[in-house]
Amino acid sequence: MKRARPYDRDAALDAALNLFWQKGYHATSLKDLEGALNMKPGSIYAAFKSKESLYLAALERYFDRSRLGLRGLAGDDGSPLQALADALRRFGGPAADDADRRACMLVKTLLDTTADERLIGERAREYLDALKAEIAGLFDQAKSVGELPADADTSRLAARYQTNMSALRIEAQRGTDACALAALAEDMAREVEDLRAK
Repeated sequence: MKRARPYDRDAALDAALNLFWQKGYHATSLKDLEGALNMKPGSIYAAFKSKESLYLAALERYFDRSRLGLRGLAGDDGSPLQALADALRRFGGPAADDADRRACMLVKTLLDTTADERLIGERAREYLDALKAEIAGLFDQAKSVGELPADADTSRLAARYQTNMSALRIEAQRGTDACALAALAEDMAREVEDLRAK
């Protein structure tokens, strides 16, 4: 009897992440997953237990990558504010075919899931909160090096920054003209730079 070849968990999760991010939880069928993961239904369930478990694992992978990206923003020049501003500019820069320039998977998850998928919705909220805390940490660093006034509300600034980044992602996904997207990102970046303590 021919043995099933071993699956590559990382490759399978990457494929699932891209598929779920593109189509959403409900619109992704088992047939879609079979094709994307190159696995039979029995193998998918043996490896991931259920569609929900696979989605949660893909969502965690998306979160981990997003958090890693934020942690990489520290900036070599010692300016957390500049690093945050430059991240917005980079997103608005020329890369219209970049697959990562889609609406945030966590936000899409919140909009897509129903009350019956409570765990998925809760996890997406937790991850968004954790990412906001990472952003607040960067604003806290900016405060500690004197870039922000001592009374700056870093939690509120983080919420605004996260909202702006989500808006940029939505504009990119809906196909906003590249020049218009770059101009919007530039406006947002300058708002961050204008926070500098005078």
